Amino acid sequence: MKPDHFVVQSPSAPPKQLFLLYHAAGDNPVSMGQIGSWFAEVFPQALVVSIGGPEASGPAPGRQWFSEAALSDTSLQQRVDAAMPLFLQSVSEWQQLSGVLPEATALIGFSQGSVMVLEGCKAQPTLAGRIVAFSGRYASLPEQATTKTTVHLIHGEEDDVYQAELAQQAAARLTSLGGDVTLDIVEGLPHAIDQRSMNLALDHLRYTVPRRYFEEALSGGKPGDDVITFVS
Repeated sequence: MKPDHFVVQSPSAPPKQLFLLYHAAGDNPVSMGQIGSWFAEVFPQALVVSIGGPEASGPAPGRQWFSEAALSDTSLQQRVDAAMPLFLQSVSEWQQLSGVLPEATALIGFSQGSVMVLEGCKAQPTLAGRIVAFSGRYASLPEQATTKTTVHLIHGEEDDVYQAELAQQAAARLTSLGGDVTLDIVEGLPHAIDQRSMNLALDHLRYTVPRRYFEEALSGGKPGDDVITFVS
């Protein structure tokens, strides 16, 4: 089944940025769209779309990308890999529809949605310019990294679904591979998104300068004129 979607914001002029949101298992695109409204308010020139998982999960209208029943590290990678072609297609289709380049695309996930966006950029390193991963993890830690994608990991200190150590391990691995990553552990926060974590996400998108810009400057180049940065 093709993923459903909910358009949170569609600007009247051609969008300068694309925000794609991916929800937790058992949630739905309309509910995740409430998180998208925060991004829409700060980035009025962005197309903001919440994407639903392709499978039913729990009571309607709950959706998922893969089943979390009897999940292990090995089966997690297998299930993510099986869902990945449709996930990558969802990103590509919205980039084509909006006319927004990968550099100006932000993928935002929560829980299972974060697993998909992290693994998506592992599978296709030029998929998006930014990732915001709330309370997620890699199915397995990456073996390579790129500065073409800036990864923002935001995690609750008291998360009992995906422990905060998983985010710390991911940040350490990306850093060791020369990737571009930030990590914020929110004190006392369980498996959830609160005002503090939202503020961190928005501040990173507005104020954190991607490492690739520094590298281009040091090499004598500059960001291309067709690349739209995340400036509100």
